[in-house]
Amino acid sequence: SVSSIVPESCLLIVVGLLVGGLIKGVGEKPPILKSDIFFLFLLPPIILDAGYFLPLRQFTENLGTILIFAVVGTLWNAFFLGGLMYAVCQLGGPGLNHIGLLANLLFGSIISAVDPVAVLAVFEEIHINELLHILVFGESLLNDAVTVVLYHLFEEFANFEQVTILDIILGFLSFFVVSLGGVLVGVIYGVIAAFTSRFTSHIRVIEPLFVFLYSYMAYLSAELFHLSGIMALIASGVVMRPYVEANISHKSHTTIKYFLKMWSSVSETLIFIFLGVSTVAGHHYWNWTFVISTLLFCLIARVLGVLVLTWFINKFRIVKLTPKDQFIIAYGGLRGAIAFSLGYLLDYKHFGMRDMFLTAIITVIFFTVFVQGMTIRPLVDLLAVKKKQETKRSINEEIHTQFLDHLLTGIEDICGHYGHHHWKDKLNRFNKKYVKKCLIAGERSKEPQLIAFYHKMEMKQAIELVESGGIGKIPSAVSTVSIQNINPKTLPVERILPALSKDKEEEIRKILRTNLQKTRQRLRSYNRHTLVADPYEEAWNQMLLRRQKARQLEQKMNNYLTVPAHRLDSPTLSRARIGSDPLAYDPKADSENLPIITIDPASPQSPESVDLMNEEPKGCSGLPPSPEEDEEGLVMRVKEPSSPGTDDVFTPGTGDSPSNQRMLRCLSDPGPRPEPEEGEPFIPKGQ
Repeated sequence: SVSSIVPESCLLIVVGLLVGGLIKGVGEKPPILKSDIFFLFLLPPIILDAGYFLPLRQFTENLGTILIFAVVGTLWNAFFLGGLMYAVCQLGGPGLNHIGLLANLLFGSIISAVDPVAVLAVFEEIHINELLHILVFGESLLNDAVTVVLYHLFEEFANFEQVTILDIILGFLSFFVVSLGGVLVGVIYGVIAAFTSRFTSHIRVIEPLFVFLYSYMAYLSAELFHLSGIMALIASGVVMRPYVEANISHKSHTTIKYFLKMWSSVSETLIFIFLGVSTVAGHHYWNWTFVISTLLFCLIARVLGVLVLTWFINKFRIVKLTPKDQFIIAYGGLRGAIAFSLGYLLDYKHFGMRDMFLTAIITVIFFTVFVQGMTIRPLVDLLAVKKKQETKRSINEEIHTQFLDHLLTGIEDICGHYGHHHWKDKLNRFNKKYVKKCLIAGERSKEPQLIAFYHKMEMKQAIELVESGGIGKIPSAVSTVSIQNINPKTLPVERILPALSKDKEEEIRKILRTNLQKTRQRLRSYNRHTLVADPYEEAWNQMLLRRQKARQLEQKMNNYLTVPAHRLDSPTLSRARIGSDPLAYDPKADSENLPIITIDPASPQSPESVDLMNEEPKGCSGLPPSPEEDEEGLVMRVKEPSSPGTDDVFTPGTGDSPSNQRMLRCLSDPGPRPEPEEGEPFIPKGQ
């Protein structure tokens, strides 16, 4: 029940304090955590475990944010803390006046870095979401280069009588040498390890040994040349893993996984126990002003750095860091054994205040591990920060992830904007075309990523099935591939697929290559401020305007020449209109030759109550219309009721002559009025 409230690292420090007290109580001298033992034997397993199993996708997607926090944030903490501590030493009285600016800056560089061991110990217990975990843990891994550079820089400057501008410039350049040199050493050893694993198919027993051996050699080689050993270990683990796992057997993979976890767990336990023992055994010099100022300024520098850097980072991030995320990042800046070991490495000759530095460092470590480490879990629950969801990756998720990667790469290619998807796709193509063929043995080098992932999932599912003892009753969820993995069968003969000829394939590739190349050359990233004016754009606009005016003129002419036919009323509406005002539809005199619309008001069931019996067009019979007819227009006549027994459909009426049955449409309006200057109308009446 205690471990659910207090982190494991705090309990281990308490155990170390008790063990150190017992050893001191019996009159013996307790052992102290020496820096050589820490840096050469205890730290590498923890960093290798973190680098080998690093979630590469989240790490690369947030690499810019991690680098800003690791580099700029650590520099800000070191100089802000060192400058304020120098001011405190100048104002703090006779016991602190002798501490100079370089010594305070060295102390600030030691205490400013976030410790990966402490972060791993605390964050893995609270199960924080992947984004916050990779931001804080990635920062703690990558700030090692800054810490190493600043530590050696100020240690060397302390021996100089005068520091020149050239020394400062060389110190700034040494940061790039230390960080990039460490990465380069790690990449070289990672490639060598992957290449070696290609030829270990007959000696499966020693396959895990190559992983540990080459990783440790990368760390030692980097430390030998004063480069960043932590970055060398991370780079070697990240580079070798995909190729080594494709070459080694499943048993070797299991051995590597569990041995690394066990080794890093043992190292972590020893580090925290030794930290407690060294606290009891070491020499301390307590100065209230210095210790309390260090603790207070550490917290202020961390909070200010996170707030300012996050405000800047959020301008470029799609997924913004919320205030809750900023609080967890600031609160998760734990210090640990790396700071203690660097302080222990200081030389008494040049730093006579080493005991006071160590006392302040241990105080900060205890405060961050105990107070912040114990309260971060309830704060995460109180703020309702998103937790890590333990879900197994599925084929569906992998397919959609790869699809979105290809889609975003294509969009970037079309837009002419070369973002990280474009370069990631370039790297994957180079890896598939050249690197895999050199570092992976057999047919696995040509296997697509999705198929490899599927085989890995099926193997895992099959092993779980065997371990659970369910091989006798196979559930429907397990596919036959799992059984084939357990009991391998002879492979079926491959189906011969029709293939394109080499000439045809090369021709298609040439067409695609030239077109895509033209696209890349023609299209640049879109920016409305830098658009180049098209010389033909104005001519096109004028041509479009002319076409639009011609279309409008044509529509006006059509309106003059034709009038659309009136839509007939529905039968119900016609009957209602006749019933309301029957006099309006009485037949007029002298209207024999006019078109007749007969309406039957009596049969509500018939759908065709309105019959066009006689619609003879005026002006189309060959005779010009008389003025009386022109004034009268159309005349409505009521249809006479038929005699009983007759069929009004098949019985011919008076107006059913062949000439009357022709339904012709003509102009009911002679056209627009003539213009004053014209003598004749637009359309002559006789036509």
